[in-house]
Amino acid sequence: MNARRLDPLLRRAEERENAAARDLAEKTRALANHEQRLAELARYASEYAPPASGITSPAQLLNRQAFRERIDDAIARQRQAVEQTRATCDVERARLIIASRDSQVLERLAASYRSREAREQARREQKELDDLAARGLTQRSALETP
Repeated sequence: MNARRLDPLLRRAEERENAAARDLAEKTRALANHEQRLAELARYASEYAPPASGITSPAQLLNRQAFRERIDDAIARQRQAVEQTRATCDVERARLIIASRDSQVLERLAASYRSREAREQARREQKELDDLAARGLTQRSALETP
């Protein structure tokens, strides 16, 4: 096998590695967005955590309590989204590592083939030079012999 035959495999491995890197970047951005949204919700909840002053009716108290429950539910859903996205990031990171290793293995194999091909080419060239030198000596000795 020669190194050129590995070129399509190398290109495909690099494409897979690039796709995995893009997917990981996309999932990492999504994770950052989810974490930012969670932080915003937590900050919003902390603003409504202290007891409200100025509430004069039970209806206002119930409305405030219902609002707090909705915020708490939103925080729980957002935490779940963060955890799911974090797990997805871990999967994408593993895919990238595997794709990178595959590319490296193929690159080393191609380099090995290129090195072997270069050594074989050097041996062929040396053999040609040796044959030319031997023919030159044979012709010279034939001319010198009466």
